[in-house]
Formats: sequence, C-alpha cells, structure tokens
Amino acid sequence: MTTETLRTAVVRRRAATFGWARIRPVLTHLALAAAALVMLYPVIWMVVSSLRPGNEIFREPGLLIKDLEISNYRVGWNALTEPFTRYLLNSAVVVFGAVLGNLVSCSMAAYAFARLDFVGKKFWFSIMLVTIMLPIHVVIVPQYILFSQAGWINTFLPLVVPKFLATDAFFVFLMVQFIRGIPRELDEAARIDGCGRAGIFLRVILPLMVPALATTTIFTFIWTWNDFFSQLIYLTDPKKYTVPVALRSFVDATASTNWGSMFAMSVVSLVPVFLAFLLGQRFLVKGIATTGIK
Repeated sequence: MTTETLRTAVVRRRAATFGWARIRPVLTHLALAAAALVMLYPVIWMVVSSLRPGNEIFREPGLLIKDLEISNYRVGWNALTEPFTRYLLNSAVVVFGAVLGNLVSCSMAAYAFARLDFVGKKFWFSIMLVTIMLPIHVVIVPQYILFSQAGWINTFLPLVVPKFLATDAFFVFLMVQFIRGIPRELDEAARIDGCGRAGIFLRVILPLMVPALATTTIFTFIWTWNDFFSQLIYLTDPKKYTVPVALRSFVDATASTNWGSMFAMSVVSLVPVFLAFLLGQRFLVKGIATTGIK
C-alpha cells in the first residue's frame, strides 16, 4: 500500500467517524423525544379529552379535537355537592400541614441521628430504616383504631399530625445523608462562638440544608396531594373531601359518568403538581444527590 493510498484511507475513516459523531446526538435526541411522547401520551390524551364532548371521548383514540367543549370545566367545577374550590382548599390545608410537619420533625430527627451521640443510636436508626419497607396497608388498621378512639375520624388530624412525629423515614434518611456531608468543623467553629446544639442546628445546619428541605417539600407536596387511600379512609364528609377523593366521586356505578367533567377537573388537579415540580426541580436534583456544601 502506497503512502497516498494510506493517507486517503485515513482521511475517509476520519470523515466517516466525524459524520457518525454528528449524526449520533441527533438520533439519540430523536429516540428520547419518541420515548417522552409515549410516556406523555396518556396525559396529553386526558387534556384533549377534557375538551371533547362526552360521547366522543372513548371513540377517538387520537389527539385531534373535532368539537371543542370548554363547558366541561364549568360543569365539572360545580358537578358535585360542593364547588371544586372547596376540595382544592381542603387539599391545600392537608398539604400545608404535611409539608410543615415533615420539614420540622424530619430535620430535627436527622440532626439528632447525624450529629448527636445517644444510647442506642445505631439501633434506632436501623429501626427507622426498616419502617421504610413497611407498606401503609400494614399499619392502616391499627392507626385507624387509634385515631378512631381519639375521635379524629372525619378530620384532617390523622393526615397531618403524624407528619409532626417524623413518621416519613425516607426524608429523615435523606437529611441524615445530607448533614453528614457538611463538615463538622463548622459545628466546632459555631461552638467556639458560643452556640449550643440548638444554635448550631438553627444557624449552621438548617441554612445549609436548603436543597434537602426543598426536596422534602416537593416530594411531600406531590405524595400528599395525590394520596387517595389514606384520605378515603379517614374522610367521610363530602365537605371535607380532598381532590383525589372528589375526583373519585365523579364515577358513579349506578348512573352515567360525566367523563368530560372528570377529565377537566383532573387537569385542574395536575396544575399545582406541575408547578411545584417546575419551580423546584433545581433543588430536587441537588437534594437527591446529597452533595452537601461546595
């Protein structure tokens, strides 16, 4: 093989490699876009169905709207015994209490496990981790009996009060891992300046835990807002229904279901979740990564 032939082969190989390097990202993005479209199709179909007449919702699997039916939102808003505003406010109250409870109790419990020394620390931390594997269906019966004897059934208390007792072990573990990434030298410096345990927690640890606290807020908001099982168990008065329970009320086994109105209110119920994720995704990534400080 001559020098000229070898040079030509090298040039062609480099050109082919360069061409594939330019095409590969395009193909990757097209594949990701197709996968995203497949995953988002049910949500898009629900939004489209909320704008269709009821008799066309299940006839058309596509996304083309022939007859625009905006009245589904107006009808759905007032279709139940109470305006949908009440159910949104009820969910907001429950979510606010759950978020506040998890932020306060889980951060304090995490600080204790990460920084304090006490008898049985490793044992209780292991017990806490074991509770993550317990499904809610295992504990719902004894909890219901306990709350029933306390007279809390048909109130928001069973949905809010346990959050102030650090019952969500996942968030405690998340914050423990985050606090362990914070240098202990900061604690020592604060102690030299006269801070006690409470001062170190409030003035040093807590301000640095913003990503973990934001992650806890977002997850608690989404999980509580979408929680159907617990709210169905404890809430029996229609005036105290939250959004998931109210949406279930649209389905009537003894009469025709207004699917258009139900899909319309489902779209409305997704808006707060979408906004929460959109506004907090930057903190969500940082909190899950548990990078500590830089």
